[in-house]
Amino acid sequence: MYDLAAFWDWGAFAVRWLHVITAMAWIGSSFYFIALDLGLRKSPDLPAGAHGEEWQVHGGGFYHISKYLVAPAEMPEHLIWFKWESYTTWLSGAALMMIVYWAGAELFLIDTAKADLSVFQGILISAVSLTLGWIIYDFLCKSKLGNHPTLLMLLLFVMLIVMGWGYNQIFTGRAMMLHLGAFTATIMTANVFFIIMPNQRIVVADLKAGRTPDPKYGKIAKLRSTHNNYLTLPVIFLMLSTHYPLAFATEYNWVIASLVFLMGVSIRHYFNSKHAGKAVPNWTWLVTTLLFIAIVWLSTATMFSPVQEAELQPLTPYEQRLAAADGFEKAHEVVLGRCSMCHAREPYWDGILWAPKGILLETKADVARNAKLIYLQSGITHAMPPANITFMEPEDRAAIVRWFRAAQM
Repeated sequence: MYDLAAFWDWGAFAVRWLHVITAMAWIGSSFYFIALDLGLRKSPDLPAGAHGEEWQVHGGGFYHISKYLVAPAEMPEHLIWFKWESYTTWLSGAALMMIVYWAGAELFLIDTAKADLSVFQGILISAVSLTLGWIIYDFLCKSKLGNHPTLLMLLLFVMLIVMGWGYNQIFTGRAMMLHLGAFTATIMTANVFFIIMPNQRIVVADLKAGRTPDPKYGKIAKLRSTHNNYLTLPVIFLMLSTHYPLAFATEYNWVIASLVFLMGVSIRHYFNSKHAGKAVPNWTWLVTTLLFIAIVWLSTATMFSPVQEAELQPLTPYEQRLAAADGFEKAHEVVLGRCSMCHAREPYWDGILWAPKGILLETKADVARNAKLIYLQSGITHAMPPANITFMEPEDRAAIVRWFRAAQM
């Protein structure tokens, strides 16, 4: 039974690996097609109905690509659909959120100092908010606002700010960042599943039936694809931010997330303009840099540790069992002597302003709450302390292992 924690962690690792691989495939193909679309050139010998062409060289070979604005005159026999990269990225991300944030809700999702929620309530809010967010966004896109892309993007930005602030009122800072990224990723994948792919199927069906496809379906898909283009980089930042307390464990974390969306727009505007052969907007470099400086300043503007209040929270029955298990006193002594100089409310290791990943390991309650992490990182592996900088001895690690396993009996 005591290795269940290791099996669970390996399961999370496998899902995370899948998530990263499929995300790379999705983002890579997305960026490629956007650059291709923007770089198309007119040519006098284009086939009938073709919008533009581009010649490319890669891996020692030359590629000649043509784009049809609506569809070719006949349905090609071999047609590759780009969809599973998006679907698998979202499905693996949803599974990872369930493993880390739903199964570990008491540690990673719920902050009872902000809102006294049960695990069920926290999970329900997590799931419902992502669903409702997509429904509202989809309604806005299908309204008359769809004819005003800039105004629609501004409303989407306001919506993201409101959701970030709302999440931060009830969830941990880390969960706020993760859910804002999950909401954005849900929009992107739902755009593919509910809008872009069905519209493409309509066009294909028209071709097979000998009908002339309606251009409106391409226009609708183009709007959603543009949104996906500008949302990609912020999603990556939000997912990575959960590893950096300066991003998620600060007072203005939701403002930082909002500025990241603006950074994503400025960066993509630069590359979109460059790929389209337009005047390169070098001013976006300055804007992006200033936004990043603002983020750095906000992360240290008001020093506070939201986890400090959490120590007043009662331990769960399982955590109480960990605190009462044989060997707990010795394990706490080891953690206090080898780990707490960094994992403290006020770290006294030079260069560290916040406890890494927001994990506190000072009090007995801290150690009980983070028992599995301690067991995995410093017991059965030597991941912590980094480079064994505090000289944790083999007998110290053995004491941690004995204590954690004793609590599983």
